[in-house]
Formats: sequence, structure tokens, C-alpha cells
Amino acid sequence: MRTDIHGHQIDVTPALRDYVDSKMERLARHFDRPCDLRIQLSIDKPHHKAEGTVSISGRTLHADATGVDMYAAIDLLADKLDRLLVKQKSKLVDHHRGENPARTASFG
Repeated sequence: MRTDIHGHQIDVTPALRDYVDSKMERLARHFDRPCDLRIQLSIDKPHHKAEGTVSISGRTLHADATGVDMYAAIDLLADKLDRLLVKQKSKLVDHHRGENPARTASFG
């Protein structure tokens, strides 16, 4: 997973960058193919805002979160993106591929 972290009117410190990387690494477990992740951190006083966009195989998923501090916003964003990826993955899995007499030719 390639991660781009940008700050809008905020300096992204190495501590923030490491925290985002550690929180977003769990998103890579959902898909085998590489995906791109773009995180934008900003401050809308008094709230801190984190926005994330994930690009996977022709799909773009977007989520944003606000919190009282930047770390809380990043935590909420990671949870939202995780739920979006789980939902997207469940759409791709064919749930109707179970045992079927027509597929196994055992009907008769």
C-alpha cells in the first residue's frame, strides 16, 4: 500500500506520519493487490479533520473524520476506511458459489 500524507495549513510532523502509517497498515490486509491511500490532515478550528481516499482497482473510496485532536481524528478515519474496505470486499465475493446440484451434476 502506498500512502501519501499531506497537511492543509498544518505541518505533518514525523510523529504524525508514523502514527498514520501504523494505523493505516491494517487496511492492507483486505486486498492482495496494491492500493493507493491519500490522507489529508487539516485544522478547522476548534476541530481537527482527517480525510482519506483509497484507490483500489478502479474504485475510489472516501471517508473523513473530525476529532478534538488530530490523533482522535486519525483513529476515527482508520475505523471508517476499514469498514468501507470490508463492505467493498463483501461486494466482490460471490456468496452464491456454494453447493449446487446443477454445478456438480449430481442431480437426477
